[in-house]
Amino acid sequence: MAKQTGISWTDATWNAWIGCEKVSPGCKNCYAESFVKNRMGKKLWGPPLTTTRQVTKTLKDVGKWNKEAESEQLLRRVFTSSLSDFFEDHPVANEHRPKAWYIIKQCPWLHFQILTKRPHRIGSCLPSDWGDGYPNVWLGTSIEESDYSYRATCLNEIPAVCRFISYEPALGPLNGLNLSGIDWVIYGAESGSNRRPEDKQWARDMRDKCRGAGVAFFHKQSSAFKSGQGVELDGELIQEFPLPRGVESLDQFKTKGTVQAC
Repeated sequence: MAKQTGISWTDATWNAWIGCEKVSPGCKNCYAESFVKNRMGKKLWGPPLTTTRQVTKTLKDVGKWNKEAESEQLLRRVFTSSLSDFFEDHPVANEHRPKAWYIIKQCPWLHFQILTKRPHRIGSCLPSDWGDGYPNVWLGTSIEESDYSYRATCLNEIPAVCRFISYEPALGPLNGLNLSGIDWVIYGAESGSNRRPEDKQWARDMRDKCRGAGVAFFHKQSSAFKSGQGVELDGELIQEFPLPRGVESLDQFKTKGTVQAC
C-alpha cells in the first residue's frame, strides 16, 4: 500500500491482500504480477488450488489516513486492490473480505475505488448492510476490448454512489459500449517493453462518447515504454473526475480534480 502514488487518478493505494489469477487479455502483461515477483520475490499469481494470497497488515495505516483526511476536512481517493482483485473467488480473499469491508466502513473520509475484472461476483460479495451502496465506495470494472463489454452490464446491476470503467490497457475499440449508469471512464494505453499497439482513435471515440453521455473522461496515458507518458490527447489534458452521489462538490476532495463532467 502507498500513502502517495504515481497513479494519476487516485491519491493512494491499498491492498488488504496481494495476488490474483489472470482472467482475460488485459492481464497478459500484468504490472502487479511483475511488481510482486520482481520487487517482493513472491509468486502470488495463479489459480486458488495452487497459489496462495498474502494478507497485509494495514488497518492502522488506513485508519491513520482517515484521521488525517478528517483533520484536513478533505476527502481522499484510495485505489483499492491495486495488487489483487477484491472480488476474486479465492479462500484467502473470501476469508478476509469481510474484514476489509469493516475497515472501509470505519473510514468515511476515504473514498475507496474498487476496480475488478470480476463484476459478476460483486453482488455475492457485498456486506449485508450495503443497501444503495456505501457512501465512500466507488465500484469499477476493467474493459480492455469489446469482448468484455458485458462487464459494464454486470456492474450496472449493483447500486453504488459511483460506477466507473477502466479502459486499460486499451486493446481495441469500445464503440458499442453502453455508458448508461456509468459515471466515469479512465482510458490508458499499455506501457512497458511488451506493450501492445494502440490506435489513438480509440481514445478519441471514447472521449466523444463520454461527452455525449455526460460521463467524466480521464485520459491517463498513451502507449510508451514508461507508464504515465503521453497524457495529452490531441494536445488537450483531459483528466476529469466524477462527482459521487452524496458529495456536493469536487472541491471536497484533497487533490487532482480538473473538470466535473457529471
